[in-house]
Amino acid sequence: MSSPDQPVPFTADDYRARMERAAESAAEAGLAGVLVAPGPDLVHLTGYHPVNTERLTLLVLKAGHDPVLVVPTLEAPDAEEAVGSPALTLRDWTDGKDPYAVTAPLLDAAGRFGISDNAWAMHLLGLQNFLPGTSYVSLTEALPMLRAVKDAAELERLAAAGAAADATYEEILKVRFSGRKETEVAADLAALLKQFGHSQVDFTVVGSGPNGANPHHEAGDRTIERGDMVVLDFGGLKHGYGSDTSRTVHVGEPGAEEQRVHDIVREAQEAGCRAVRPGVACQEIDRAARAVITEFGYGERFIHRTGHGIGVTTHEPPYMIEGEEQPLVPGMCFSVEPGIYLPGRFGVRIEDIVTVTEDGGRRLNTTARELAIVE
Repeated sequence: MSSPDQPVPFTADDYRARMERAAESAAEAGLAGVLVAPGPDLVHLTGYHPVNTERLTLLVLKAGHDPVLVVPTLEAPDAEEAVGSPALTLRDWTDGKDPYAVTAPLLDAAGRFGISDNAWAMHLLGLQNFLPGTSYVSLTEALPMLRAVKDAAELERLAAAGAAADATYEEILKVRFSGRKETEVAADLAALLKQFGHSQVDFTVVGSGPNGANPHHEAGDRTIERGDMVVLDFGGLKHGYGSDTSRTVHVGEPGAEEQRVHDIVREAQEAGCRAVRPGVACQEIDRAARAVITEFGYGERFIHRTGHGIGVTTHEPPYMIEGEEQPLVPGMCFSVEPGIYLPGRFGVRIEDIVTVTEDGGRRLNTTARELAIVE
């Protein structure tokens, strides 16, 4: 039995299965293997979360071979404590030795490998210097689906993170906006995310008035006034999985144009969510939402993609954007977040995380999408 505060724990077998799938996917993509540096890929595949430093730590995955984690000797005890460690072999190296000499025998001398996007250049160059016949491609390019399809335990954690973000939104509606700085409301959001179980807050966008026309506006010293539209976009990690939701509120009663623009974005967001079902290309979600905004004459004011994947990071593949033909698969999770941005005036964005089901899509955010009035 699990709860939002006590999720089903991942096991060594879960991590073993993930590593096997990654190695098999690499082989199917024509790669000799996968090289995983510290970061979200390593956490996802092994449960091990070391700091990325000048000392080489690298997971080597090859189809038909046991996984091997190369680690500095002084960090080997921590690696052994990781939940996924029984599913792999540790190969340590000591200071003063060449870590690339330890790693090279694990690689094909002329192989092409997928490597974590966040691998340090010094480590990649070190491998290339030792094995000049090897070549490398980023995992986002080579295996964009590596973390995209979530299992039941992962979906449970994403749902819990979404519920915590929803609870945060319900509470922020009760605070005073007018006469306070954006940074103060942003601090309230961060505190509420923590209160509802987030271990990490990644962003708290509070874009009031003209600042709302900047989709990634960082909360600043502007004092929120009555008559302002305010874009709220916030999220982070709970139990290692992400939340990300956006709602737009108004301080006092909105004007007719503000209400109309909000209604258009709400209709576009609904269209994007309705388009979610297995087999549909990612770009169709973008097209569905964008068509509504374009129909009402604001197409040039929708200036970003409709969505992004979410999992152990708050932004990851797949992306809901024109040209992305990857079909949706049950278990994928991503945002649907159209917006309209009127420079110098205001912006509107509405965002939910959606997961693909066997016959459609399910929102992981359920708070009201109507334009909320705050004081």
